[in-house]
This record gives sequence, structure tokens and C-alpha cells, in this order.
Amino acid sequence: MSGFDISRRSLLTGISVLGVSAALGACGAKTGGDASPAAGAKADTSGDTVKVGLLNSLSGTMAISEVTVHNALLLAVEEINADGGVLGKKLEPVSQDGASDWPTFAEKAQTLITADKVVATFGCWTSASRKAVKPVFERHRSLLFYPVQYEGMEQSPYIFYTGATTNQQIVPALDYLRKQGLTRLYLVGSDYVFPRTANKEIRAYAEANGMEVLGEDYAPLGSTEFSTIVNKVKDAGADAVFNTLNGDSNVAFFKEYKSAGLTAKSLPVLSVSIAEEEVKSIGVQYLEGQLTAWNYYQTTPGAANEKFVEAYRAAYGEDKPTSDPMEAAYVSVHLWRAMVEKAGSFDPEKVREASDGITFDAPEGKVTVDGATQHVHKTARIGKVGADGLIEEVWNSGKPIKPDPYLKGYDWAAGLS
Repeated sequence: MSGFDISRRSLLTGISVLGVSAALGACGAKTGGDASPAAGAKADTSGDTVKVGLLNSLSGTMAISEVTVHNALLLAVEEINADGGVLGKKLEPVSQDGASDWPTFAEKAQTLITADKVVATFGCWTSASRKAVKPVFERHRSLLFYPVQYEGMEQSPYIFYTGATTNQQIVPALDYLRKQGLTRLYLVGSDYVFPRTANKEIRAYAEANGMEVLGEDYAPLGSTEFSTIVNKVKDAGADAVFNTLNGDSNVAFFKEYKSAGLTAKSLPVLSVSIAEEEVKSIGVQYLEGQLTAWNYYQTTPGAANEKFVEAYRAAYGEDKPTSDPMEAAYVSVHLWRAMVEKAGSFDPEKVREASDGITFDAPEGKVTVDGATQHVHKTARIGKVGADGLIEEVWNSGKPIKPDPYLKGYDWAAGLS
């Protein structure tokens, strides 16, 4: 959505603050109990098949990232159907295009729940899209599985977060930079909720850990003009750039970065929204040597990942890479299946009750659902972009990290939520 306009940003603010509060009030902020007709349309489980919703940006500025997530969701659905389905029923995927537009995401979520009568929905990427649909899923007491790392400071009874929260990605990334002696940071991000909230967390961490933030700049999603920001970065005297840009703005940013004579050696960039698919789209010549923070890479060792990579390539082409958001999306469908099978029901309330402790031998390694937060235990990984376009791990946390979406375990984060 290269023409991201002011009215969209204004609407986003309303969705993020007023809309969410109103929706929570409408559903009584309930965390349990059976869904009732008043809560919205019920899923149709009467036939031999059940519908699952896939809600991704298949067009617009975020399509560079979300199309591959959609493909990974389809792969998981196909695998589950080949293995007998869920509770004896085959899954019928119903795709809706959020079109990189947050109000459209909310409209499409409504359609999936009330018209298509899906048993669960998988998707969204940006926190703006998640904030837009959150009231819809809460109002109808329908489940969304959200697969992308995000800024934390959120918990919903009707969302399962299978990507990293802050203490599983951003905090380990800052720990890594600090241990490398890279303590003077410049923050660059897209102008919406995830980068702005993440940067508040980064500033709080920096102040408590002997780091310094020398500058902070934002660009609208879809922006292709980065000369001013890059020049400010170049002149700031920073040791590293912490990058929270999303979508195809990264293409313009890294091209401008190289044009300005900046390299991974002279001024490294650590990105939290660039994975293997984006490396391919941006061009490895602009990214070689740069750092990323995720929980999975295509190069992550293990039989489960070898199987996943082989299956994805067989479905979509030998030249197609896998990435963290794709993997977390793929895993989300398998986790949902395990929850439903344990519950013996597609009912969202019973699925939620069955979720705690559900595990899956994922491509990233063993993951476990934390029923209290509806997040997942995940291993943090720092990687470096190689000349072949793949990302090689240079550090990991050694074991899965328990999710802490509100950063309750960190004194420096007091007051952020």
C-alpha cells in the first residue's frame, strides 16, 4: 500500500485505542465460558469438512512478506488433510486478502467468521492489522492464530501468538548488541504501532543497561524515500542501527544505505522483520553481513526443519526460501490441530482450555504453548545474512524462552504497559 495516507493512520489510532476498549467492554472481557449466539455466528461443523480462514495481505506493500505466510498455511492444511484431517473432518481453507489495509483486515475477519463460518483463522502480519481485527475476534469469540513476532504488551483470550513476543526477540537482540560492544543505537522504523512500541521498550532497556539511543526516525509503510533518514543515521555516530521497518520499505532503505557508503562492517543493521524471503526481494548485495533476530532460519538444524524445507520447496519451487513468520504460521495450524484433538471439540472455549502444555516438534525446535498467556515458548536466535542469501545463526539462547508479553520479569520495563 504505497499510498498509505493520513486517514488510514488516524483510523489505526482509533482501532488501536478506542476500538479495542469498546470491543473488550462488549464481550465483557471474558476469558472463559461457552460461546452463545449473542456472541456472534457459530462455526459450521456439521459436514465432513470444516472451513479455516487464512487472512493475509496478498496485495499491497506487505505482500512481499505475507504471500509466503499464506503459502505456508496452505502447506500445513494439506499435510493435516493427508493425515486424516481434524477429528475426522478435512479442512477447507478460505482465503481473504487484507490488502495491507487495516480496515480491510477487520472487514475480512468479519466475513470469515460470520459468512464463511470458519472454525479458526490464521494470519495477519503487522501489529496494526492484528489490532484492527482483535475486537472482531473477541466480539464473536472466535480464534485467531497470529504468527509474527510483535511488540508484546498484549494478551487476548481469542488470540494465540505463535511468533515471538518482546522477551524472545527484541530483548535478546539488545543483549547480543551490548555484548558485542555496540551500545550507541539509531532506531529506524515504519510509522505504526509495532515500531513505536518496540522503540519505547528499546529506550527503556538502553537506559537501564548502559546503552544510548542517538536518534529515532519513522517512515510511512510503503515509503520509498530514505535519503534524509540515512543521512541522519550516517552523521549520528552510532555503533549500530536497530531496524523495525516492515514490508517493501526495506528495499528502498537498504539500497539508500549502500548508496550512502554504509556497510555491515562500518555500521551494522540489526533487523527484526527481514527474513529469507525479504533478503531475496531486497537483494543480497544490499544485505550481506547484516544481522537479524528471529527464532527460526532456513538453516536451523534438525530433521523437522529438513522435512519442512523439502515440503515447501516441493510445493512452491526449489528456489523458494523458508522464513520465521512462515514457519510460525505453519506451526500454528499444527498446534491448533493438537488443541482440537485434545479438546475433542472445535469449540473455541474448549480449545483454549486444552491449549496449555501442547507441544509440537517444529522446524525451529520443540515449541510449547503457555496456556496462561496463549503465547509459545521459543528459542531466540541471532543470524547474519550470507552471500548465498541465507541467514546463518551466530547465537542462540540455548533453550526455549518462556513468553513474557508484558515484560513483568524486567525491572526496567515497569510502567511500559
